[in-house]
Amino acid sequence: MANGSKVIKCSGYRWSGIDLREYKAADAPFKDVTRQTLLGEGEGAGEDGLPFVTRYFEVAPGGYTTLEQHQHPHTVIVVRGCGTAVLGENSYEIGALDCVYVAPDTIHQFKATGREPLGFICIVDRVRDRPTPITRPRG
Repeated sequence: MANGSKVIKCSGYRWSGIDLREYKAADAPFKDVTRQTLLGEGEGAGEDGLPFVTRYFEVAPGGYTTLEQHQHPHTVIVVRGCGTAVLGENSYEIGALDCVYVAPDTIHQFKATGREPLGFICIVDRVRDRPTPITRPRG
């Protein structure tokens, strides 16, 4: 459409025309995570007015995202699989259609605990600070 509105088709938890990217740099502490940026970073793609970015992350069974914190909030909606969400000192079981709010400055991590990947939509501010990896002392 001339105004930038569009539909991005999904098949098998992959969106047509959207590159599958590494989650983070190889030296970051994570395991078996991929991402697709669905909306909000496509300059000139009719998305320039979006104040947020919509991404899809997929964590393979046994995988996990970086334990990190940052100043921006974000919303996570689980669309497949099951796992745990670490929020501060607490850990919560999560599954399909659960919604997670990560408040600013909250240490957080997502882990896939089932036999299928943990897939989730993550919505963040377009302009945001960079995450700080957290190292917890082994006890």
